[in-house]
Amino acid sequence: MAKDKEAYMSALQGKNIPILTLDNKWHQLFTQTEMTPEISNLADELNALVERDGKLRSETKDLKKVKKKLLGEIVPLRDEANKAGDSSAIEKKIEDRTRLINDCNERIESYDDELRDLSKKIYEADYELMIETMKVCYERLHDNTEYITELDKWVSDFRVQLKKNIVLMQQAEMENYNLYSYMHQIFGPEVIEIFDMKYDPDRRHPIRRPLAGNDKDYTS
Repeated sequence: MAKDKEAYMSALQGKNIPILTLDNKWHQLFTQTEMTPEISNLADELNALVERDGKLRSETKDLKKVKKKLLGEIVPLRDEANKAGDSSAIEKKIEDRTRLINDCNERIESYDDELRDLSKKIYEADYELMIETMKVCYERLHDNTEYITELDKWVSDFRVQLKKNIVLMQQAEMENYNLYSYMHQIFGPEVIEIFDMKYDPDRRHPIRRPLAGNDKDYTS
């Protein structure tokens, strides 16, 4: 398995791998082959990382909006403080907003660090999932190819035997036809009926059918 994994990794080197669990075509693969427990676990792990990544990006976006709003409020407050005689209350508002902006900056920085780490983890999890997917699909392809080869041989052998049997069947039917025709001409229908012969040339003879009528119609 280690050797196979190295081969798969070499084949994937430098390739732009999509996030598999977000790709509908990847899910369609498992309408053709079974999803193994290992693939299922890797997919769950990848989904959890992607979900966390999405949550952090959304929260970062919201924090930046809050920060922008707070920054926009500080400028008019500063102008108001410069004009006011007693600006202590206004300065308190400015300090509160400055503190909130610093909180936003710290959280954004923390999220950025985690997002960088998540990006690496997502790539690694996706890579492992891709390798395991390739392994399972390759094994299924290999097994199917062997099965197809066996079936193809069986079909080829059957066709040969079928052709032989068709020839043998035609020969036997021709023999029956000729026997019945000659006996019908020699002994007549009454004698044949006495022996209760079951052969019915009108019902069962795909090669030659005797014409209805006189004995002379039954010719070889």
